[in-house]
Amino acid sequence: MLALLSLCIWLYLFFAHGKFWLSAPELLPASPPDAPDVDIIIPARDEAETIGRVVQSLSAQEYAGKFRIILVDDDSGDGTADIARAALAGTGSNLEVIAGAPKPQGWSGKLWAVSQGVAHAQASVLLLADADIVHDPRHLAALVARLDSPRVDMVSEMVRLNCASRAERWLVPAFVYFFQMLYPFAWVNDPMSKVAAAAGGTVLIRREALERIGGIASIKGALIDDVTLAKAVKRGGAIYLGHSGLAVSIRRYPHFVDIWDMIARTAFTQLNYSAALLALTLIGLALVWWVPVGEALFGSGWQRLCGLAAFVLGAASYLPTLARYRRRALWSLALPLIALFYMAATLWSALTYWRGIGARWKNRTYEGTR
Repeated sequence: MLALLSLCIWLYLFFAHGKFWLSAPELLPASPPDAPDVDIIIPARDEAETIGRVVQSLSAQEYAGKFRIILVDDDSGDGTADIARAALAGTGSNLEVIAGAPKPQGWSGKLWAVSQGVAHAQASVLLLADADIVHDPRHLAALVARLDSPRVDMVSEMVRLNCASRAERWLVPAFVYFFQMLYPFAWVNDPMSKVAAAAGGTVLIRREALERIGGIASIKGALIDDVTLAKAVKRGGAIYLGHSGLAVSIRRYPHFVDIWDMIARTAFTQLNYSAALLALTLIGLALVWWVPVGEALFGSGWQRLCGLAAFVLGAASYLPTLARYRRRALWSLALPLIALFYMAATLWSALTYWRGIGARWKNRTYEGTR
């Protein structure tokens, strides 16, 4: 019966799970009818490799309204702030650099930096941008335009991720695919649905919406801060999540272990540190990815047909994401193997938590936070 169960799961995923596999929508260039002032807040800790290109791209935005870049230097040891200043020296740019205060107990480093930027900001619209995202000159205008058509409280995008190294070519498109599967964008964008998510690299939010939820302090300990913020905002207003053709992450993951660490850092957090949810997740992923392969290769009769049909649906569902990342369609055949990598990293995330090793990021360790 496993073959039939696997096929039923794939029939649901493909035809009734928010059409997650379409890899849509994508925010297109647009100009807002009104152009409110925008403060762009960048939390940065040891971002010397990327920060120069990031602030240059933001300073070059073709936006009709006023905007300001607020860089919160979170105790960097690599000259991040100086590099940002030098990148815009002599341009008359609107960059302000704030030296971050020491992180209080109970805060994640990123959110503490963001909160300081929000406290310094004055505009009615805030763009929370990561220190590794390079923006097309039309990007800010497109984000603001989407804020009012139709009206939402928050606009977020899954920017195009770096996909140059062997590890990135193997695993990054799947990261985006699995995120879409976990949070179907159509459901996120449906005000009647309780599903909420965001991609933290680019989040445009109304200040009034942020104040309504109690500010950044209301999610201060969150490790998966983008999804946590989206859930809080959607409880009182509409949100939008889409893909971006106007922004790209330049953060590199040159080796497989780099992506392993990225997944393992928050995978068990996503499961609320629950052994039961972990077990159900691993069983579910085995049913989705490995039962079809096993039945297609070693089954017979109707079991083999069910396995083949489930495998074809799974492979077909990966094609739009592969096309977005300009990868060949044959990569869809490797998806079960890629899924195994993600399953192993998720299990490792749980094992490190149970061993008392907290999530680690930018030379900081976080224990027991969500």
